[in-house]
Amino acid sequence: MPSPTFDQLKNWAENYPRLWNEGKKQAWIDNYRNIAPGNFRMLDPVGTPEKVGFEHCCVDSWELFQPHVRFRIVPGSLFICGNEVAWLLENHFTSGGRDHIGLSIETYRFEENGDVTIRTYYKVPRHSEAEIGELFQTYLPDNG
Repeated sequence: MPSPTFDQLKNWAENYPRLWNEGKKQAWIDNYRNIAPGNFRMLDPVGTPEKVGFEHCCVDSWELFQPHVRFRIVPGSLFICGNEVAWLLENHFTSGGRDHIGLSIETYRFEENGDVTIRTYYKVPRHSEAEIGELFQTYLPDNG
């Protein structure tokens, strides 16, 4: 299987936040699996223990975060270079009764064999930070 083409990666990237925000779980999963049928590795964020497997890297994150977080790729920040995609993502959420935007830099490397490596960079919320901190108690329990 060759690496995804530029057009396939662009389509995936454009659909990623749209399908997430619309709550279309199966379509979001299919969007990934159409170009990445292989294994998944994820450092989310870099510096925390690696997650492995599509279920753990993607489906578990959907189940935990989708009802609470909305995504927006910052205009002009989507980069597709060869078999890699990078963007600056706005993560919109409510915590402590206030609306927040957390920024994350995210990179995705799509290999010829269908594997994906995901690396993200963001400030991890403290476990004491209202609703979002409670989610991270589950997501990154050792980062209190």
